Amino acid sequence: MFKVSGNWVSPFEVEAALIGHAAIAEAAVVGHQDRDGLLKPRAFVVLKDGWTLTAELTEQLQAHVKAQVGAWKYPREIVAVADLPKTATGKIQRFRLRERP
Repeated sequence: MFKVSGNWVSPFEVEAALIGHAAIAEAAVVGHQDRDGLLKPRAFVVLKDGWTLTAELTEQLQAHVKAQVGAWKYPREIVAVADLPKTATGKIQRFRLRERP
């Protein structure tokens, strides 16, 4: 959990909303500091075959999350990745995602 604009955000809640979109196979959300030093949600997504992360799809995903879980919880940045870093047991290694610039 992390705070955004004074409200608690559960990464799992945002991930579930993202996975509910037809384009997303997997998602991981971490807190990321913006230019002003404020913590904002940043999403890493694995797209299903046939999808490409465009500005239009990014806006659709942000609107989808806003409608599902709340306006302040949407990821300010969405990054498409080929796969998410995982442990041998399949748990997402969030620390690796937080380290990415």
